[in-house]
Amino acid sequence: MPLIDRRRTLAAGLGAAALARAHIAFAQGDDVTDTAPFSAMAMQLTARSLERLPDTARARAAILAHIAEIEAQIRTSAIFVAQYSGKPVKLVVLPEYLFTSYPGRIAVPDFAARVGFAADGPEYAALGEVAGRLGMFLAGNAYETDTAFPDFYFQTSFIVAPSGEVVLRYRRLLSMFAPSPHDVWEAYLDKYGIEGVFPVARTEIGNLACIASEEILYPEIARALALRGAEVFCHSSSEIGSPLATNKDIAKQARAFENLAYVVSANTAGISGTAMPLASADGNSQVVDWKGRIVAQSGDGETFTAFAALDLGALRAARRTPAMTNYLARQRPALFAQAYAAAADPFQGPNGMIEGGSPAIPDRDYFRRAQEAVIERLSKAGVI
Repeated sequence: MPLIDRRRTLAAGLGAAALARAHIAFAQGDDVTDTAPFSAMAMQLTARSLERLPDTARARAAILAHIAEIEAQIRTSAIFVAQYSGKPVKLVVLPEYLFTSYPGRIAVPDFAARVGFAADGPEYAALGEVAGRLGMFLAGNAYETDTAFPDFYFQTSFIVAPSGEVVLRYRRLLSMFAPSPHDVWEAYLDKYGIEGVFPVARTEIGNLACIASEEILYPEIARALALRGAEVFCHSSSEIGSPLATNKDIAKQARAFENLAYVVSANTAGISGTAMPLASADGNSQVVDWKGRIVAQSGDGETFTAFAALDLGALRAARRTPAMTNYLARQRPALFAQAYAAAADPFQGPNGMIEGGSPAIPDRDYFRRAQEAVIERLSKAGVI
């Protein structure tokens, strides 16, 4: 199938069967050399809103100062984890939008200019230096600018290797109030291909992928990443913590066992610098193993206590063993491709932020109008 035709097929719906046929990427002959268990740590830290700072210069300085500050927190925490578990920390997951908080009602281009990380900017350079000095992989989440889409930002989950290189950028696909690659779909695919939509980093500590915030609630995203070989889902979040099982808590366990993958989920320890009560998004950072068991979970406040050993050798053995519980191998994506394609029309389609063939910045009310239109179409179609 020609490239552009394949992209249009993907744009029409999830295209699960096409994705599986064209891009299935289970590890074959490229396993990490050392599958000895290592520790992964979900750092539960306070996100800092920059909305009260007077200008962009102050905001940028605050971001870099915050990046510098977390190095000591991670280093000290990792020492305790290694002493407690006997296994070195090789992967650290940071919370969602840790260095900036969320945009609220700030216009898209204004927020992009104020806090957006550029791919070659000082923020990623600073994170790379931290990862290098620590000798760890750092996974996190930020708002990111892109020269291919001027004045836009994408909420981006990233992984920085100990080499200092950003080895993975995942742009959030499903967001209530932020641009998505799907909103500029054809242009995005022309620039990055489907590999840039569902990236998986094959590293010496395993095949790593990212899921952003509430996207843990959508099984299709985790499945698409698993079909490309993902073994560890790095989940940066800012969510309500509760002694009761939340929707996200349930979803983390489901995404783990249905894909035979680890989930390392870091929540914020509140969001400072806003009028919102600090602990509104706090607690429940956790590590979930590939059987869907919560093996570590934090309480409230800033803490490193959501840490656990990841055993990729056991995970890979389970994925390669015929069994009723090998849910990944038992999956049949072709069964569902036609149903997804048939259901695509009432839902939000691609290129909603393209006007006259070029990306167009939306106003803040665009996002609510778009969802209202979907609800109306679903009602007319008899879906709801």
